[in-house]
Amino acid sequence: MNTPGSASEDGLGSAEGRGAAEGRGSADVLGPADASGSADADAAVTLVASDLDRTLIYSAASLQLTMPDAQAPRLLCVEVYGGAPLCYMTETAAALLDGLARTTVFVPTTTRTREQYGRIHLPGPAPRYAICANGGHILVDGVSDRDWQDHVVRRIAGECASLGEVRAHIQAAGHPSWLLKERVAEDLFAYLVVDRAALPEGWVKELSDWADLKGWTVSLQGRKIYAVPKPLTKSAAMREVARRCGATLTLAAGDSLLDADLLLAADRAWRPGHGELADCGWGAPNTEVLRERGGAAGEEILRRFVRAADPLRAGR
Repeated sequence: MNTPGSASEDGLGSAEGRGAAEGRGSADVLGPADASGSADADAAVTLVASDLDRTLIYSAASLQLTMPDAQAPRLLCVEVYGGAPLCYMTETAAALLDGLARTTVFVPTTTRTREQYGRIHLPGPAPRYAICANGGHILVDGVSDRDWQDHVVRRIAGECASLGEVRAHIQAAGHPSWLLKERVAEDLFAYLVVDRAALPEGWVKELSDWADLKGWTVSLQGRKIYAVPKPLTKSAAMREVARRCGATLTLAAGDSLLDADLLLAADRAWRPGHGELADCGWGAPNTEVLRERGGAAGEEILRRFVRAADPLRAGR
């Protein structure tokens, strides 16, 4: 397995020591035991860290249901927003995820804020861990881990230009004819909602070049442009969860440039045939490129997770 980062890199030192120093019990900060509560240090633990939007869950438009209507798969709504259904999984994908979440440490890993993540209701048991805000928050039983949050904030402050400076630059460089909204997520990063058709050619590249010098990363996903501090990564949070639960195998999936570090950090990874990574032809030795797109890709990713997590199937 790719060894989780050391305490000086991504970790926070001894979980037991931190819990004792702050007067908290082991339920607040886990040590290397299995997330299910098993203390068997020799037990194999598979951690599955997967992006959600356009990887496992899909809006109606992104499902890419190209087959005749009569052949379309049955769908399960997993998110409601404003009183209307927003995101879906196929029923086949839902059944696969239910089984996977009962046999592995399944960790939803998303750029969504905690509030946005809270609207999602995935099939299967509630995940013990979740990663939100692109790694800015590790949720443990739905509650953000304060130690991890403080660790991330310190790294950003020490290595990057401030969020205020980045927002000021974006606001000065943008134009209301195509910049529809500018939002801040969790006081950690910014994102824009843009009119893609009216977005000037080369603007994202110019912003990326400027942001790179400031310690930030820029990613264009559909109608959204994300500006994220470089230390704010899904991979760092995944390594910390892997350390806590004693993972012996890490699996990952994602479709966007903000998922690239997560895929690279895993022992095995998959990306769908659509998305930002597919558009730029991204690949890595540990990452399998799937031909499936849309909802069919979500199903196939889950099938690959299940096979990789099951040594008997993997050996066939």
